[in-house]
Amino acid sequence: MSQPAQTQEPPGTTAQMRPRPDHGEESYRGTGRLAGKKAVITGADSGIGRAVAIAYAREGADVLLSYLNEDEDAEDTARLVREAGRKAVLLPGDIAQAQQCRDIIDRAVAEFGQIDVLVSNAAYQMSHESLDEISDDEWEHTFATNVSAFFYLVKAALPHMRSGGSIIGSSSVNSDMPSPTLAPYAATKAAIANFCASLAQLLGPDGIRVNSVAPGPIWTPLIPSTMPEEKVKSFGGDTPLGRAGQPAELAPIYVMLASDESSYVSGARIAVTGGRPVL
Repeated sequence: MSQPAQTQEPPGTTAQMRPRPDHGEESYRGTGRLAGKKAVITGADSGIGRAVAIAYAREGADVLLSYLNEDEDAEDTARLVREAGRKAVLLPGDIAQAQQCRDIIDRAVAEFGQIDVLVSNAAYQMSHESLDEISDDEWEHTFATNVSAFFYLVKAALPHMRSGGSIIGSSSVNSDMPSPTLAPYAATKAAIANFCASLAQLLGPDGIRVNSVAPGPIWTPLIPSTMPEEKVKSFGGDTPLGRAGQPAELAPIYVMLASDESSYVSGARIAVTGGRPVL
């Protein structure tokens, strides 16, 4: 299975993708597993973030949707959250800036009064065939977006989280099997997995659980906007399952980790990779 060759300007939009990703719009059915919870999701306009937002809302959670500048995608996600009968708060801005991370948490607390679930999902990547192509600014921006933002969000959120809270970081199969053309991104994803493992131990006494999810090749706007067309066409084809995953296929894991059903799950890294091993 493959996608047509295609390209977009970063950060990419859902409307331009062929085929359109499945975020669970028609398939996800909630059963109240997150009833009454208040969640913050970064990168929530599209891709995995949108799928998680849809699932959380249908499970009963109110959601703050953090995103960069993809207003059309974000509004569509917010509509789906509201159609599920839950509150959706939209907040655009660049999480590479520490103050934006603090503003996200402040807005969530002002709207919800508390934070039960924090999903640090937004990420930046770009493909490069040689190290010379990676500028100092791009290296620093990749770490600021993918790693530093996670630190700032967690630090700001902790005073507003109580026992039973859940923090989830989006890592990647690249944390263990780094692609040479995604070197900065892969390094940040390893850092996220490691940071989650540290936080699980640090915050355990407070009753706050911390886990990470390691997606494999998932069909999101990040792919056609950051990879060469020929790689987009074959994206996911080298997995044991022979295809890219859909964002909807990640959502149940994020729901489980946010729910009280996983009350003794902390420090885990869950692979959703189409068969590629994560050690």
